[in-house]
Amino acid sequence: MTTFDYFTAAIVTMLVVVDPPGLGPIFLGVTRGMTRAQRHSVGLRASVIGFGVLAFFALAGEPFLRLLGITTPAFRIAGGLLLFAIAFEMVFDRSQVRKNETAETAITKDFISNVAAFPLAIPLIAGPGAITGVMLLSAQARGDLLKFGVLFLVLAFVTLCCFISFKLADVINKLLGVTGNVVLTRLLGIVLAALAVQFMVDGVRAIVAG
Repeated sequence: MTTFDYFTAAIVTMLVVVDPPGLGPIFLGVTRGMTRAQRHSVGLRASVIGFGVLAFFALAGEPFLRLLGITTPAFRIAGGLLLFAIAFEMVFDRSQVRKNETAETAITKDFISNVAAFPLAIPLIAGPGAITGVMLLSAQARGDLLKFGVLFLVLAFVTLCCFISFKLADVINKLLGVTGNVVLTRLLGIVLAALAVQFMVDGVRAIVAG
């Protein structure tokens, strides 16, 4: 895989899995009653924490797998299955319901001052799907410092998109509307499903070749 192909796969995977525009309405819900300055602070903290968590798994994900005795091809297949399940939810319009339920549960358990870390950063930005995607992409970049650099740039860009989505949550929500949100989510779900199948195919090929 060339560096450009890797960049394309990385940015599409992470943008689709994290879904920054879809986090906007949830952000409005969990920060209800806050001032503009407080919302800015919460959005910034959530984005920074989310980047830190994803960067950690990009660096430590593969050594952790080796410690558990899990091969990279096996993880690609398992990760592909998980991403496909998320894509299925997106196509059939179940992902937003799950995210809303996660946020509502978190709000009842955590004080409002901690909302940046939970549920916004974890698990809405750096959730199971995003962590899986990062570890899969990290495994593909093994031994290639340029690709690792690309991966970290992609993570920085995606979390920046999350911050922008938080800042413009009201505007994005009105601009897309109900129909726009549904169409965008389902289109992105189809793209993610194709990427998930590709991850599984790569894993099977590696096992057969090995």
